[in-house]
Amino acid sequence: MPRRKDKIRIGILFGGKSGEHEVSISSAASVIAALDPDEYRIAAIAITRSGRLATAAEVRCMLGPELSGLVEVCGGADGLTALIAGFCGGAGSEKPAPEVIFPLLHGPYGEDGTIQGLLEMAGIPYVGCGVLASAVGMDKVIMKRLFEQASLPIVPYHVERIHGLKGRIRSVREKIEADFGYPFFSKPANLGSSVGVHKIHGAGEFERAVLSSARFDRKIIIEKGIDARELECAVLGNDNAEASIVGEIIPGCEFYDYEAKYRNPDSRVRIPAPISTAQAEEVRRLALRAYEAIDGSGLARVDFFLDRKDGKIWLNEINTMPGFTPISMYPKLWDACGVPFGALVRRLIDLGLERQKERATLAAAPVEPVMADGADKT
Repeated sequence: MPRRKDKIRIGILFGGKSGEHEVSISSAASVIAALDPDEYRIAAIAITRSGRLATAAEVRCMLGPELSGLVEVCGGADGLTALIAGFCGGAGSEKPAPEVIFPLLHGPYGEDGTIQGLLEMAGIPYVGCGVLASAVGMDKVIMKRLFEQASLPIVPYHVERIHGLKGRIRSVREKIEADFGYPFFSKPANLGSSVGVHKIHGAGEFERAVLSSARFDRKIIIEKGIDARELECAVLGNDNAEASIVGEIIPGCEFYDYEAKYRNPDSRVRIPAPISTAQAEEVRRLALRAYEAIDGSGLARVDFFLDRKDGKIWLNEINTMPGFTPISMYPKLWDACGVPFGALVRRLIDLGLERQKERATLAAAPVEPVMADGADKT
């Protein structure tokens, strides 16, 4: 897309009430620093941990003084106006509404289709997957069922709702032991960054781990443990999406949990992953199929397991708004493909605008008037 003479007004939306609040702030900081101030007029809009729109002072505190100087801070009513400008036409604020929103929200209440739905109703273009793909990508149960329907290779799993779970914990444990054997993993169905994920090595760990996962969501997944290497592939695009080269995660802990992702300095990545050409092509093929299965658009990161015993590739999950922190795999994978961070951000913004332009060309469905029973409809 050719550059415009005037600046594109972009809103960076970050923070949120999920367990990935801090990750979101770090992602926003990286994206803001990468945007060219000669090309973009940047508005910063934040959501607090409690779920309310942050005040201007809170936004500045989240970003720090250096980054705050690069943006227009939208706090309180200004932030609300920016989000619902399609409804109120910018009333109540002198700041022009953003032309496109980059919703750098990770986890529930942001990555799950909720913010995407608001932006759809307001008619504001935004970066990333739409409502359906975002919701499906966040709910691991629905995601896996769609992957199963698409005949994609997923790890065996079991679903439990948390209502009354403590009272039936023993019967659940015995069933999982019989079906999978140790080890296995317990995960909240709706969360990211491995928050609430536990590896269970034996019966003595089961209740504590499962009930811990159940603190974060109304459904949990218990998944068969695979002795595997962890591979990741980035997807970029709308209808003609592309898959990046494949990277490998080397966790500094027993598995790639929150500690390993964000705190343990021993965790590292290998790009490209030292796997065969055939394996790399299969991962890329499956990544695009997974993206298509959820009707993805804009971007996603797709995670895989490579079984150490037999070399089988298992599809783990898809993330519709992966991290954009300095250590995040998604931008690292594209950088290795010759797309540096700044160019990647511009491409994502263009894709969001492109999708909105395409939707604007679709004909609206005709609405027939509702007639009272017995009324003449001729």
